[in-house]
Amino acid sequence: MNRGLLPLVDSGRTVLFAHAHPDDETLASGALIAELVDRGARVVLLTATRGERGEVVDGPLRSLAGSAALASHRESELAAACRRLGVAEQFWLGTGPAARPGTSTRYVDSGMRWVREGLAGPADDVSPGAFSLAPLDFVADDLVALIGHVSPDLVISYDHGGGYGHPDHLRMHEAAIVAARRSGVPFAELVHHRTDLEPLGDGAVWFPLDHRLPIVAAALAEHASQLTVDGEQLVHSGGQREDITTSVGLRLRSR
Repeated sequence: MNRGLLPLVDSGRTVLFAHAHPDDETLASGALIAELVDRGARVVLLTATRGERGEVVDGPLRSLAGSAALASHRESELAAACRRLGVAEQFWLGTGPAARPGTSTRYVDSGMRWVREGLAGPADDVSPGAFSLAPLDFVADDLVALIGHVSPDLVISYDHGGGYGHPDHLRMHEAAIVAARRSGVPFAELVHHRTDLEPLGDGAVWFPLDHRLPIVAAALAEHASQLTVDGEQLVHSGGQREDITTSVGLRLRSR
């Protein structure tokens, strides 16, 4: 039995997920969110940016690409996905209560480029206001403010590689660790390959969640500007296909 992590996701617990863009919550952790909600946990979501630089799929929403309307549209998509997953509350980083006292910051999607298949790196034209360039202390303090507001038993975010290297994911990972440490709250990182968790100890657990596929697919379908759901697969804006992620692991990070 995993005595270190499982008690933190029991019924009645509050779990805070910290993500970078709309759709990350479902792509990386939708099945786990649905599982925890079904177990009786209160799941709270923090999102850093509106995905302003994300690509838009071909079709009727294509006109949103590069427009000011894209951000508000993705806010609506995220709200719909949260309803599908059962998220209790969703907050934007930099906006109260997820903001340092007396401040208000609108963090902007940094964009990315593909370094090689499966690995992203910084975009060639990162704007000065990009989330990945925001001072770590500022970002962490905004997250600390939200932790104080919602009083989570556990904070969950990306692993040290940001899942696939996106600079915004890396910044959120760093900030979540710092904020959890400052707040005295355990932090766990998402792990997508079971072999990366072996040997399993008190600080790691694998959740086989294939039975959550229907709800994850429904939540992903709400992000229609970014991807298309085709059965048990999702199709990205560039036409790349991948299986919908269900099973996932968590690993506690020591302070």
